[in-house]
This record gives sequence, structure tokens and C-alpha cells, in this order.
Amino acid sequence: MLTENGVFVGGGGDLYATPQELLLKYGNRHGLIAGATGTGKTVTLQVLAEGFSTAGVPVFLADVKGDLAGLAMPGNAAGKLHEAFSKRAATIGFDLAYRAFPVTFWDMFAEQGHPVRATVSEMGPLLLSRLMNLSEAQEGVMNIAFRLADEEALPLLDLKDLQAMLVFIGQNAAEIGLRYGNVAPATIGAIQRQLLVLENQGGAKLFGEPALDLADIMTTAADGRGRINILAADKLMASPRLYATFLLWLLSELFEELPEVGDPDKPRLVFFFDEAHLLFDDAPKALVSKVEQVARLIRSKGVGVYFVTQNPTDVPDVVLGQLGNRVQHALRAFTARDQKDLRRAAENYRANPRFDTETAIKEVGTGEAVTSFLQAKGAPGMVERTLVRPPASRLGPITPVERAEILRASSLGQKYDAPIDRDSAHERLAARAARAANDAAAGAAPEEASREFANARRYGGAAGAKTAKPAKPASRSSRSDSIAETFGKSFARQLGTKSGQALVRGVLGGLFKSR
Repeated sequence: MLTENGVFVGGGGDLYATPQELLLKYGNRHGLIAGATGTGKTVTLQVLAEGFSTAGVPVFLADVKGDLAGLAMPGNAAGKLHEAFSKRAATIGFDLAYRAFPVTFWDMFAEQGHPVRATVSEMGPLLLSRLMNLSEAQEGVMNIAFRLADEEALPLLDLKDLQAMLVFIGQNAAEIGLRYGNVAPATIGAIQRQLLVLENQGGAKLFGEPALDLADIMTTAADGRGRINILAADKLMASPRLYATFLLWLLSELFEELPEVGDPDKPRLVFFFDEAHLLFDDAPKALVSKVEQVARLIRSKGVGVYFVTQNPTDVPDVVLGQLGNRVQHALRAFTARDQKDLRRAAENYRANPRFDTETAIKEVGTGEAVTSFLQAKGAPGMVERTLVRPPASRLGPITPVERAEILRASSLGQKYDAPIDRDSAHERLAARAARAANDAAAGAAPEEASREFANARRYGGAAGAKTAKPAKPASRSSRSDSIAETFGKSFARQLGTKSGQALVRGVLGGLFKSR
């Protein structure tokens, strides 16, 4: 499974190459696993995850179909599958020994793993705009919301905080427009509708606290093996934009938070991005540039990123050029476009005089691949035909009982399972509105007393004057009032009317609360 210098991937036989390995020294130079459906990409991902874990490298991956959960259990040493695995192991000279690996399960919906969360502030306006497919004007308003939240000390932690912030902007659009540009009510409404869609897709469960601590996905087990973090993504894939945005956020956090380590002997973390085409489908140029920047620079943080997709053309050339370690399973060439993609895939490999790369990519069977791994000094290795080794862990899903036992044994449940709703933008804006309402009510009482004093003098003479003293008029709003105070007083002026009461119920009771 693991040689002295690298991860054993597969080997040969009469038609195949000498044993192929991914050198740990170049594990942070990123990689690609590609191939048509049913050609063995998931098993290859599982094999690489096992190898990195054995080398003491933590792994993060998304389990799109539920198959990768089998990493937590040893393979079955019986049956036809075992016979096939034993035969292949003998062919490539691999000592097959079944065993389980240290696994931590995560799930955005908190059903198949520990909850995984991020705050709205951590996600940022660019990724949120991509997540909600906002227009340029709507993205501009999102940037205003984040800027004002910083200036007014209003933490944006969950969706109701962002919803409250947008209401705040709408209430003060005139003043905000003088500083940041026009903010149209229709734009605010469009963003609120997209937030509602995101909430209905499960996005409300992603945003909040406790947010994921990167240190918790970069741990090793007691025996020194790297912990394999598995994100349950079978349900999440129903919202592909949410899936892709979350994984990109996690990559960005790793890039921004981890210190530089240069070229380590082995990666600090390996990140597998399954269904990678979802990241680039209809992606704006700014987003593709961000991915390219992360892929180019995150290796110096000791992080290796491996994209898993059906066709190499799913990955933009600026990103594809950063992927040095490649496993290409079979591609089908039924149409003219398929044939063109096949030729492009073959051109990305260093040619081998023993066979034609394009023909090999068409001919390799399930569990076979053409591979190219970085060699000494980071040079691309010659393309080779390779029989991928069988996994040591279970091939396929685990039972709900087995998953529940693993979750109970995890110490992270105490940290993440219970959500925290601390004081943030929603609560602070509501509190300011309540204070402004109280101030307005207190200001109305003296004015009423003053009117009574005047009536007493008019109708009751001196006796009335003794019992009623005029009060100081309520002070006018200062020009130095903050935007938040102006927002609160605007609320207060509307409290005495039925429309104002309806507005308060609708805004503070409806928009701010989770649906």
C-alpha cells in the first residue's frame, strides 16, 4: 500500500507497467482522477485516501453516492469480490490485508455525521453571490451589506443576520445611497427571495455556529494514521451549487488560514473534490480566477487538491495545468465531441513509445487506468497502463448502525452537535429598534402632559396650572446619529400605526426567524 517514498497505486503484468506510486513529496502538487461513469474512479479515490492516511496525512473528501463510508470498515475476506481482489493483488505483487481506517463523518444536514457549519461572514459576498446566482447589481448590494456590518459592529453569522441586514439597508436606502451608491428596493427584494430559496434548499443549516475549525479536519489517529474526513453529500447533491460553493469555501479557508510550509516531505492535508465539474459550470470569470489562484498557491501551505470528474475538459485549462498527478480511467468516444475530448485528454500526457495513449484510454477496463505521476524534481512521469490495486477497506456503504457507533465514539460531537445562537446582527438590530421604540414612547408622554397643562390654564385657571407642569420638548435626532440609530427611530415612528405594527411583526417576527 505504501512504499518508502510514496503511495502505491497499482502495477503491471504482461501488458502493464512496473508498480506505480504517487510520491509523497509531490502529493501537494495536486491531481486529477477522471473517467466515464462506472470505470472505477471511486475505487481509485478510496485507494489514494487509504494510502495518504497510512502515511499519516489527513484527508477530506465528499461521499457523493455513499460508497466511500466503507473506509471506516475492513474489507470482506470472503465471496467473489474477495476472489477478484486476491487475483489482482497477486498479479501486481500487492500484499492485500483488509483493515479499517480512522474516519470522521460530517453532514451539513446533521443526519449522517457531525454538523458542518460556516458563518455568513466567513463565506463572504463573492461566494454567497455565486451561491445565489446574483446579478452584478445584486452582488454590489451584498458587498454594501458586509461593509456596513463591519462598520456598525453587526456580526453576520447566520441567514437571519443577513436578512436583517438587508432590511436595515432598505430602511436607510437614501442615506446609504449617498455613501455607496443607489440601492433599489427591487434589488433588496430580489436578494431576499434568493435567500428564501437558499433556506428552503437547506442553506440555513450550513450557516451558523459553532463553525468548522480547520484544525479538526487535520488530525491524526492514535496510531499515527491520518484521519479521513467524509462529508455525506448524497442529499447535498440535490443542491449542486450549494455543494460546490461549500467545498470552494473550505479550500479558500485553508488557503487563507494555513501558514506557508514550502515543500514538505508529505502533505499536511489532501482534499478530494468529487464531481468537480459542478464548480466550473457557468462559473463567472472571477470565480475561476479564484480557483486557479488557490490551486496555484495552496500547495505552499502543504495542501494537495485532487479533482474527480468524468472528463478532463470539465476542468479549465488554467486549473488543469496545475494538476501534476493524474489517473485517467476509460473515456467513451461515441460522438464527434467525445472523440475530440479523447484526443485532448491524450495530449495532456507525456507519450510512451510502447503504446498509443489515445487508444489506451479507450481500451482500459474497469479498475484499470493510464497514469502519470510526478517523478524526481517534479517532472511529469511517462504515461503508463496500470491495474489499480484493490482497497483494503470495505468497498461500498456501511449500515446505519455502524455509522451510529462511529459517531458515538467521536469526541467532536460535544463540540459541534448542538448549535449556538449568540448575539449578532439580528439580535442587535432588534434591540436597537426596541430601544428606539421606548425612546419614542417616552418622548410622547411629556408632549401629552404639555397639552394638558395648556388646557388646564384655559379651562381650570391656577389650580390646573399647579397640578400640571410643562415638560421639555423631545429632542430632535442628532445629525451624528449612526445609520443603525436612524433605522431604530424609523421603526419607532411607525409603532403607533397599524401599518407600523404589521411591519414590525413582519420584519422582526417573520424575516428574522428561521422558517
